[in-house]
Amino acid sequence: MELFTVDAFTDKPFTGNPAGVCFLDGPRDTAWMGAVAREMNLSETAFLLREGTNWRLRWFTPRVEVDLCGHATLATAHVLREKGVLRPGETVRFHTRSGELSASAEEGRIVLDFPAKEIEACPPPEGLLEALEISDPLFVGKNIFDYLVEVGSDAQVRSLAPDFPRLAHLEARGTMVTARSSESGFDCVSRFFAPRVGVPEDPVTGSAHCALGPYWGAKLGKTRISAFQASERGGAMEVVLVLPRVLLKGQAVTVLRGHLEA
Repeated sequence: MELFTVDAFTDKPFTGNPAGVCFLDGPRDTAWMGAVAREMNLSETAFLLREGTNWRLRWFTPRVEVDLCGHATLATAHVLREKGVLRPGETVRFHTRSGELSASAEEGRIVLDFPAKEIEACPPPEGLLEALEISDPLFVGKNIFDYLVEVGSDAQVRSLAPDFPRLAHLEARGTMVTARSSESGFDCVSRFFAPRVGVPEDPVTGSAHCALGPYWGAKLGKTRISAFQASERGGAMEVVLVLPRVLLKGQAVTVLRGHLEA
């Protein structure tokens, strides 16, 4: 079985978010895929199985299977483009736990068609702000996956040093912290923490931008949001709002090709 490591939402190796991409030779059980994901030890590993003209796609962290993952889907589509399966002007479709997703290629970028995940305001749960050491949030909200906390500056986002064990007790996949960007060329900046599912800090999170895109689009009156995720590795994407969907546009770089023999 072919196995790849791809850095997603970047055009430079060893930045962005690394994902594993495994092309299955047939159906495999959940325990086996979880074991491979632990062996890869990346934030997510994608498992791809051809089903007629489409593909079955599943994503695993080193700890759990997840319902939606942007960067590993981008990485998968990037490999399909390199293999000549995804050609310019064509679309590949994936059957997933979040319904049908699709990817296309344009001008050197991959375009993912994902469901928007709009945020509703809520009181901060016990321990959230304390774990983040944030005393003055501008907004706290939640969708079906994650909490969102807006703060007053991108410097505050970049300086966060969360208490990960405390965050792991929250009843949510993860927490995104965001602010309006002061850098030219970007509308917003964010970081994403998900210790509950085995990912203390995710370098660049496509699925979080299914919420961040609509959130900042409404605040800024825009339908195109340029976003930067300020992890140590860093990565960028454009979010185009076509509600109730979002288009996530980004680049990727293959850094490893091999074969899985187990």
